[in-house]
Amino acid sequence: MKKQKSSMESSFNHFDRLSEEILFTVLDSLNENPADRKSFSLVCKAFYDAESSHRKALKPMRSEQLTKILKRYPHVSHLDLSLCPRVSDDSLAAIAGLCREMLRSINLSRSRFFTHAGLSNLVMNCGNLVEIDLSNATELKDMAAAVIAEAKNLERLWLVRCRGVTDIGIGCIAVGCKKLRLLNLRWCLGVGDLGVGLIAVKCKEIRSLDLSYLPISNKCLSSISKLQNLEDLVLEGCYGIDDDSLIALKQGCKSLETLDMSSCQNVSPVGLSSLTSSAGCLRQLTLSYGSPVTLALGESLQNLSMLQSIKLDGCQVTCSGLKAIGNWCVSLKELSLSKCPGVTDEGLCSVVTKHRELQKLDITCCRKITHVSISNITNSCSYLTSLRMESCTLVPREAFVLIGQRCRFLEELDVTDNEIDNEGLKSISMCLGLSSLKLGICLNITDKGLIHIGMCCPNLKELDLYRSAGVTDSGIYAIARGCLSLEMINIAYCNRITDHSFVSLSKCSKLNTLESRGCPLLTSSGLAAVAVGCKLLAKLDIKWCYNIDDAGMISLAQFSQNLRQINLSYTSVTDVGLLSLASIGCLQSMTVLHVKGLSPSGLAAVLLACGGLTKVKLPSSFKSIFPLPLIEHLQVRGCAFQWSDKVFQQAELDPKCWKLQMDDVE
Repeated sequence: MKKQKSSMESSFNHFDRLSEEILFTVLDSLNENPADRKSFSLVCKAFYDAESSHRKALKPMRSEQLTKILKRYPHVSHLDLSLCPRVSDDSLAAIAGLCREMLRSINLSRSRFFTHAGLSNLVMNCGNLVEIDLSNATELKDMAAAVIAEAKNLERLWLVRCRGVTDIGIGCIAVGCKKLRLLNLRWCLGVGDLGVGLIAVKCKEIRSLDLSYLPISNKCLSSISKLQNLEDLVLEGCYGIDDDSLIALKQGCKSLETLDMSSCQNVSPVGLSSLTSSAGCLRQLTLSYGSPVTLALGESLQNLSMLQSIKLDGCQVTCSGLKAIGNWCVSLKELSLSKCPGVTDEGLCSVVTKHRELQKLDITCCRKITHVSISNITNSCSYLTSLRMESCTLVPREAFVLIGQRCRFLEELDVTDNEIDNEGLKSISMCLGLSSLKLGICLNITDKGLIHIGMCCPNLKELDLYRSAGVTDSGIYAIARGCLSLEMINIAYCNRITDHSFVSLSKCSKLNTLESRGCPLLTSSGLAAVAVGCKLLAKLDIKWCYNIDDAGMISLAQFSQNLRQINLSYTSVTDVGLLSLASIGCLQSMTVLHVKGLSPSGLAAVLLACGGLTKVKLPSSFKSIFPLPLIEHLQVRGCAFQWSDKVFQQAELDPKCWKLQMDDVE
């Protein structure tokens, strides 16, 4: 009798006592790593059932597994198929039959091979769809748009680069989808004033409208101005827009908060003045690559009392224009002057000393500014969270010390191609919330500076050390030890890096992007350590790591099941190693240039075995060797080929001439 009782106790599952609420709370904390959710579901049947019923969003890699996946997860409401290149009408039929009223959102932005028939099946069976992304569906035409018009509950629609859709199709959508709140027609070159005008007349609930690069004029803007709820309007690259067009907007746009008029070359301060006199709620204004920033332009925007962000990237800037911006009564929080010729210390200082609440500042490639500007920026704008100042080459190294001393709230800092040194990094390490740091081509920094970052910046997620040749294994060790949240690191052409760095980085379990091209001392042993420790690794660049061979590929195949993109050009991989990568179901993009150990037959076998490939870059010599039916078969399967004519040079593999040759072969 005691024996029977003991048997019953041993078969009792204590996990069954946990409520669904507790299990769902645990699952919510595992969203970052799919492998963790899989492990959770394998604990017991109760966990398996909980994971199946709780999952609401899916992002599958292969469309051929859709039926099986959707049966496993019957309550999915958000389906992202952007990683599935081949989605056919049959695939959409399976989705329609299994998801039905449960489905609310579907993303087909990178998918092909479906037609209006498949869309019709989806729309008719999934009546609760509120969001559809059909971006890049270049083959779809007005018949597909007419099908979308049947989605009566649709609120958000993306049709980016759907160049086959015309005013007729957009008119159908305007009549059928009256609940639309967001519509993106960027690069829909077949849509003009008529289609946009119909949207404005019929879809009164529109909040966000992107008309970038459409051949529109002032004919439709008067209708747009009557949209009472419009908050976000993008007119980038609309060359038909001029001052007269903006006058048409003057009567409305009372609710407009964000306006993007980048590359609108025919708009002058006169037109902007007429617009801004009515757009009193405007908070963000983008005028990049447009009219020069003169006194007239600055004064034309003074009525925007609620403006918080202005982006003037690529505009010719005058000192008087910046001074006019500095004299605004508003308090800007974001200012972008990236690649603006004409920015000087005098003009920039006149802005930052007045707008002390700035949180984001972009002065990329403002090559005339000096220590004076940095002193004024750091002294006036102590609440900066983002400072981007790539290639400000006249700023001396001592100026960077001021950044850390005065701007302690920085989260993003880009000082690529600058004179910053170790003292500057030591100071910047006082920014304890730093999450993104770009130090590419910073030739004055060494491990000593990186050690300070590693010790003091535990929240660092992104680190770019591209061509910072003074960095060695010691610096990477300090980063890996102190920055366990690291997700991306670029050590390309840091040619003193060895396997010790990869072993250190293997402790960063959240690492998903690793760029290490041009590190000739790395071997398969170091890569194996990364593969084992960094299970989330999705992007890997080991070009010019010619000591990495098949052993490294086999390790990736065994442990890096989340790998999606790899560049293994100029490595020592052979057919055997490359073929092992076929076991990685997520692999979508592969660059294989001048890998001597590969044969045409071996590479062909690899391409056939890797069923999820969407992009492959190969030497053009293989184009004539591969059978045409093979190439056509892979293209039909959803794989796009890119052929390179770059000539292999043996001398480039010699470490003695590595530094001299690298610039010529990248």
